[in-house]
Amino acid sequence: MKVSLDIDNNHEQTHVTIQCKEMDDFIKEILDFLKGRETEFIVGRNGDMQHILQPNDIHYIYSREDIVFAVTSEGQFKLTNKLYELENILPSKQFIRISKSVIDNLYELSRFEASFNGTLCVYFKSGVKEYVSRHFVRQIKEALKMNNRRTSK
Repeated sequence: MKVSLDIDNNHEQTHVTIQCKEMDDFIKEILDFLKGRETEFIVGRNGDMQHILQPNDIHYIYSREDIVFAVTSEGQFKLTNKLYELENILPSKQFIRISKSVIDNLYELSRFEASFNGTLCVYFKSGVKEYVSRHFVRQIKEALKMNNRRTSK
């Protein structure tokens, strides 16, 4: 790997370019690190109060009737972001889309079980369960294997 650093007072903002032959786990980890530097918190509303939510505290994010909510151990909070925006800014190693309307924090999962129709039922540490649609089953299995490989070293 070749690394270049250009420090110059004339640069107005930081610009990062990654050139690679293919996307791999290492590149994804670098991107997640860079995204994590930008996404230190998300603002959610509960009643009249706005709350600062740390990504690590979010169990899952879901959409219902075009309104997006983040669920934490403190309750659920209405977000102004769209699901696809959150999917792009949250670390992909930690957050994964499990259905058209749900993004899941992998670190908040306690177990999952296969259903007879090809879907998965995931259970959160909080006891809540959600269903992974067939379209996203492969992605969540790959994410769980990737994280398992990373922790078993």
